[in-house]
Amino acid sequence: MSQDWQELTKLTRGEPFTIEKVKLVDRDISIEGGFTLPPLAMLRVEDQLFVAAFIRSHGSIKEMEALFGISYPTVKNRLNAISAQLPFVDVNPPSPGKDVLDQLDKGEISVEEALARLKG
Repeated sequence: MSQDWQELTKLTRGEPFTIEKVKLVDRDISIEGGFTLPPLAMLRVEDQLFVAAFIRSHGSIKEMEALFGISYPTVKNRLNAISAQLPFVDVNPPSPGKDVLDQLDKGEISVEEALARLKG
């Protein structure tokens, strides 16, 4: 089962798809609906393996050079190409309503306006 994701990626040939049923392993629980895969899972198998190797090597480009038998610029170019396929992840997204509370704190809007914006 550990290599099923590679087969799924090969089968779909990079075309977008959704998962419609999820079954929890060793449990009698299934969930049905439309599920999209996370961005890393939508990469080509080769790119997924490259990312996994990069993480396992703790981000060492030197180790990646040795492991794949490629040069530093090739490792960097491959990482850049893979990262271009992934959406930017904001690790500190603003909390919902923060702008409204900031405006309220500055006296730019009334309490009633803040409540209306937070509700709507």
